Amino acid sequence: MLPCVLFMAFSHRKLHLGVSMTSLAALIMGLAACAPQTANTPPQGATGNAPAAPAAAPGGATSINGAGASAPSLLYQRWFQEYNKKNPGVQISYDSVGSGAGVKRFIDQTVDFGASDDPLKDEDRSKVPSDRGKAVQVPSTGLFIVMGYNAPGLTDLKLTREALCGIVDGSIKSWDDPKIKANNPSAPSQPLTFVHRSDGSGTTAIFTNHIKAACPNWKAGAGKSVEWPTGTGGKGNEGVTAQIQQTAGAIGYIEYSFAKENNIATASLQNKAGEFIAPTPESAAKAFVGATVPADFAMKVPDPEGKEAYPIAGLTYLLLYENPKDPAKAKAFNEFVKWAYSDGKAFATELGFIPLPEDLSTKAAAALETVKVAGK
Repeated sequence: MLPCVLFMAFSHRKLHLGVSMTSLAALIMGLAACAPQTANTPPQGATGNAPAAPAAAPGGATSINGAGASAPSLLYQRWFQEYNKKNPGVQISYDSVGSGAGVKRFIDQTVDFGASDDPLKDEDRSKVPSDRGKAVQVPSTGLFIVMGYNAPGLTDLKLTREALCGIVDGSIKSWDDPKIKANNPSAPSQPLTFVHRSDGSGTTAIFTNHIKAACPNWKAGAGKSVEWPTGTGGKGNEGVTAQIQQTAGAIGYIEYSFAKENNIATASLQNKAGEFIAPTPESAAKAFVGATVPADFAMKVPDPEGKEAYPIAGLTYLLLYENPKDPAKAKAFNEFVKWAYSDGKAFATELGFIPLPEDLSTKAAAALETVKVAGK
């Protein structure tokens, strides 16, 4: 396992809450590309050795369960494993069911915590039962979305904004379409199949927020679920990954760690400045430079300005109850989150995620103090 974190000197650009997202970029500019080590159990066609879901906690142990976003699931599973090694009395399980289902389970109180790549909307917050208090939303890590593809003979795919828009709106139907061929002479004469999420997805929210900003003729809007004008669906990042692997001519959007884990080729995308940017943790971190972080951490960067910035990136969130049913579980989980913000950063960089910079994780840790845990 190669060491992946390179800390560099940087100057702070103060934002709301005193958070500098410039520091997020500086923190990982020297990050090496690292292959993920663990994953959730993938569907047929998606490779990876996944840990079994934790069984019921033995007597005396604290068993915590959560559900939601599939994009950070590789990291969450690794975190839970590593934390359990140091704290065997705490077992955390997680269902990678997508952000939409995760928010629903959180509202329905069938989990101890939820997870979403799309910040909670006011409508969702209003549905949280009053005896649970307010929803507490804290970021866990940064992530970025890539266009993974399976086109025989085609390497180093470069997609202009016009080509990306044509793929998702269905106007491009073949890999040798002039809008693709112009920058990719080896593009095959083969039908193109766009693969998208079939479930409510924060990954879709991040992706469609970019499409809405980058594509003048896009009609489907942005959010966890949209009416796609073309393509075929897959459930979770796992399902889209499997569809890409199994379908010659397929291209679809997935979180970076799934592409790395499954050796799926990814496209360089043209950003707002007109540059073709390969998807790496370093280039994705530059998307956050200059971004403002609001009080509820609901930051969005749909079309970053930076010349060297990869264009599709965002934060992912943990959802907690201000007044949890089980304050002892809440206390144990808060201690885990604080560990993830410190010692857990090494695993985030190893798997290709973007660790929160210290100033942001400090603010997020302070937000955890609003949760009424045991002993308060």
